[in-house]
Amino acid sequence: MSNDPRHPELHVYEEQRNDFIDVALGFGVFFVVLLVIAVAATVISLVVK
Repeated sequence: MSNDPRHPELHVYEEQRNDFIDVALGFGVFFVVLLVIAVAATVISLVVK
């Protein structure tokens, strides 16, 4: 009965998650990764010339 989806209060092992923070953190990390790649590509293109 502990796996019954109709009774979420019985799912004691599920942690509380804030979906907005998860999505915002994902976008932020992705933005930082792309920014680092862009800066590295710019530096490499300037050094190679």
